[in-house]
Amino acid sequence: MKKINPGSIENPGLSESEAIDLTFPSEVTQHRISARLRNPGRVDPVSRIFKIHPDADAVTLLAHASKDLASLNAMTTDLTDQLEGPHRNVAVAIQQLTGLAEMLINQALENLDSPPEPTTKAVCH
Repeated sequence: MKKINPGSIENPGLSESEAIDLTFPSEVTQHRISARLRNPGRVDPVSRIFKIHPDADAVTLLAHASKDLASLNAMTTDLTDQLEGPHRNVAVAIQQLTGLAEMLINQALENLDSPPEPTTKAVCH
């Protein structure tokens, strides 16, 4: 029985030269990437869909970011169990970076909750 790999879709009607190569960006994608590199200040149209309330406090923003990263961490952990080879290595790297970012945000939240420690030491004469 032949094992079907969902990552490689074969179309018997296409010749080898007509098959889609997913290892390199398409011409449309490459054009968009080049445009962003030429003009990094240009607003990405996708970023206009979502907007963060400008009056949201730092603790709220960090709390939401932490929860989002925890969800992303769980999803990438599940994904790594389903992949093999180089794709699994990429998923593991994404999961590790997500976990690190979550830890950094959680530490920032703790730092905001705790009172700042004095930077100068008391001197007794």
